[in-house]
Amino acid sequence: MTIVLDTVRLKLHDIAHGRSGDKGNRSNISVIPYCAEAYPLLLEQVTEAKVLELFAHKGASAVKRYELPNLPALNFVIDDALEGGVNSTLNLDLHGKTLSFMLLAIPVEVPLERVAEFTDGRRG
Repeated sequence: MTIVLDTVRLKLHDIAHGRSGDKGNRSNISVIPYCAEAYPLLLEQVTEAKVLELFAHKGASAVKRYELPNLPALNFVIDDALEGGVNSTLNLDLHGKTLSFMLLAIPVEVPLERVAEFTDGRRG
């Protein structure tokens, strides 16, 4: 029996990096692929529903994804993800600066023949 694998499961951080910020009880997380050709894969696999599910345990109530194809990048605005915001939360990460790392840990399926291309920018 021969098993042919046409995709490989990687962490999002293998093909993209992120930045995060806050405003009140909203987190703002951008996801930028290392390689522009990976942008369609991000559009397909890093959805509002997936991000909302990821942050549900923090009380997130809604996610809006903004698509920025000219950069290329995605920007997610996540409502109620900061446990009340800077002035209310007892969370150690008041501004949610580490939340981009949480998002970048989600798995993505990458075509096997494009792994080297999509991860190339990661090596710097």
